[in-house]
Amino acid sequence: MKIRNILRYIGTSLLMVSALMLVSGLISLYYGGDDSMMPLFYSALITATVGGFPFLFTSRVVRLSVKEGYFVVVGAWLCGSLFGMLPFLMYGGEFSFANSFFETVSGFTTTGASILNDIESLPRGLLFWRMATSWVGGIGIVTLFSMLIPNTAEKSVLTSVEISGMASDNGGGGKRLFVQHMFIVYVAITAITAVALKLAGMGWFDAVANAMSACSTCGFCTKNASIAAFQSPLIEYIIIIAMTLAALNFSLLFVSMLKGNHARVFKSETVRCFLGVALVSSLIITVNLLVSGDYNSFEKAFRAALFQVCSISSTTGFATADTTLWPGLSIFIIILCSFFCGCSGSTSGGMKIDRAVIAGKAIRQHIVNLHNPHGVTLIKVNGNAKPKEMVYDVFQFIVCYLVIVVSFAVVNLICGQDLTTSVTASIACMGNVGPGFGEVGSCGNYAEFPAFIKFTSAFEMLLGRLEIFPMLYFLGLRKD
Repeated sequence: MKIRNILRYIGTSLLMVSALMLVSGLISLYYGGDDSMMPLFYSALITATVGGFPFLFTSRVVRLSVKEGYFVVVGAWLCGSLFGMLPFLMYGGEFSFANSFFETVSGFTTTGASILNDIESLPRGLLFWRMATSWVGGIGIVTLFSMLIPNTAEKSVLTSVEISGMASDNGGGGKRLFVQHMFIVYVAITAITAVALKLAGMGWFDAVANAMSACSTCGFCTKNASIAAFQSPLIEYIIIIAMTLAALNFSLLFVSMLKGNHARVFKSETVRCFLGVALVSSLIITVNLLVSGDYNSFEKAFRAALFQVCSISSTTGFATADTTLWPGLSIFIIILCSFFCGCSGSTSGGMKIDRAVIAGKAIRQHIVNLHNPHGVTLIKVNGNAKPKEMVYDVFQFIVCYLVIVVSFAVVNLICGQDLTTSVTASIACMGNVGPGFGEVGSCGNYAEFPAFIKFTSAFEMLLGRLEIFPMLYFLGLRKD
């Protein structure tokens, strides 16, 4: 393993991060040079200096091994988070070291969990930087800069580590083509959403910032009360559409939206399953809210239910209601939605609905085989047979996922948090969802957590965003 290869690519990722800091600083300058301008410019300079340093003593990478690829990906995410917190740390206020790291990791992993009690007091430059971390994290730090790499072989190694094999498997065409499709669709959805929000009544800054957050399925908002602050049903429906689209496979969306094959996306079993679960969940919650007397209008109850279900199942985390006050059945459904979430190849987190579909079919196959042990049955999704290795990987991932959720919930309990807060915070961080219940509900935040829990929760977010195994490989849990 060549350290210089790893450092060169990590340096490239830091240069990209510094460029975004510079853009955020220029936005601060545009709005009159607010208090975040110099912290952003200084942070950009420091990050660019460190990121550019490896280029002074390393030559162009000729060949990158898979092992080096794992270290590049995890190293880029860790270094991006460490340097990405500099603007927050230099700005001060609520941003202690622990808070700055937590907020930065939450942004890059598109978790959307926050320690801020007064978001609206932040200057525009820092607000934009907060959104920029989420937008870059949505597509992936390494995936974004890998598009600039001319060497196809090295690009394939990096994207293979950062992007799940299921992402390109659903869309077809392999990971290299999937990355191109993802970027085009990502930019298009963000731009269309921003324009739609502007036409719906938002100012340009709020429209662009919240569009970036919605399409990255992060949930960072420019208002303390999240999307509820705008008090606009039209804005809520626009956000619902944006969150839902961002939770679908981007390669399927590319074929469906930009190539004219509009029915392609709805032919996918995973897409139909995701949309069906979201709709059924919304209807059940709507009825539950009406029966409990929380709402006296079907449209208002359905809109609140649909928004919260789409927000949680896409792992965005926007809010238009305090779900901690909802009936127990509604809360239970929302917690279930925060597990499997959106489709592979989207910007959403969680286990992914694809794994749920494969696991469900594998269980069904096992039951059939008990009745007919000599029969040969295949697990097919979208008409394509899935190899046994993929089915094994799915169950392996689900088991690891649940073990990690339980482990970090125990850590939260040991550190003095109540059961509801501990469990749902762990689910929310591992699934990159953001809000949970208890102290971290849709109208709460993570500000009161001890510094230790903020660091462990940030680590859990990274585990979830990188889908567990790259991080475990980096930590040495591997066979060389």
